[in-house]
Amino acid sequence: MINAPGYPLKFRPLIKQTIWGGSKLGTMLGKPIEDAGDYAESWELVDHGKDQSIVENGKLTGKSLAELIEADPAWLLGPSSLEKSNGEPHFPLLLKYLDCNRVLSVQVHPDDAYGATMPVPDLGKTEAWYVVDAEPGALIYAGLKTGVDKIKLAEAVATGETEKVLHSFSPSPGDCVFIPAGTVHALGAGLVIAEIQQSSDTTFRLFDWNRVGADGNPRPLHIEQSLEVTDYESGPVPARKSHKDQSGWQTLVQCDKFTLDAMERGSDRVGGDNRFHILTVPRGSAKLVCDGETTVLSRGESILLPAAISECEISVEANSTVLHAEPPQE
Repeated sequence: MINAPGYPLKFRPLIKQTIWGGSKLGTMLGKPIEDAGDYAESWELVDHGKDQSIVENGKLTGKSLAELIEADPAWLLGPSSLEKSNGEPHFPLLLKYLDCNRVLSVQVHPDDAYGATMPVPDLGKTEAWYVVDAEPGALIYAGLKTGVDKIKLAEAVATGETEKVLHSFSPSPGDCVFIPAGTVHALGAGLVIAEIQQSSDTTFRLFDWNRVGADGNPRPLHIEQSLEVTDYESGPVPARKSHKDQSGWQTLVQCDKFTLDAMERGSDRVGGDNRFHILTVPRGSAKLVCDGETTVLSRGESILLPAAISECEISVEANSTVLHAEPPQE
């Protein structure tokens, strides 16, 4: 058991480097990166195999998220999340920031049922993107164009023309895009994204823009699996937008995997309901008050409120945004 009352947990970001990353995780979001290098992702909160968030504040400093759950799953997750864990408690969500310095491959994620049948079983992956920054001309690819079926998608992939069947649009900062499992998608160059997703690594690469790697060969594709798990009925995915003049929480996504809210004005309440809550600040700053203790969150900072925490008050400064993710509502 964890012999401590619930309190906000800060974690050390887990920085990932890939060829499509840049430097904005450091310059824009204040992540601890070196001056040069391709820093693509900052995993703010993760419990997935060897990828673990490590606490960096309070009595639990140095503990991994998995260790906290093993020590006292009810303290961190709460009873509703425990009921859905099938006797194997784990943290079901993953929060990350992405710096897309080049267009990412076109991908599709399976659902939970398909993920359970894979050689290494995993959850499926439903996710949502919040656009932190977008350079002029940057594109998001989300869903297939109306009328595109399995045959048309397969033909487009085979001829190297996948882009022609993808729905795309130029996003603005503050846009939210919901990507349920089965949705064909890609992030374009020039985007900085905050992403909440199921804690899963089940990704099928459908198309890689006819690129080759450093060895002169194209990266492996998973065309058969992608075609099998794609949802051909949902069609184009539009951006969701908050109301700039509304105070308090606004729900951007509500699905069976998570709820995602945003606050751009005023204050509201969070916690105190025996459920865990995730907070991150993609723009400006926010202030959290729990049991008389104040935590100031600057741009790019994230915290986890364990289920055992008392109700807190959170407020945003002018020209700021705080995102809130929690388990699905019952």
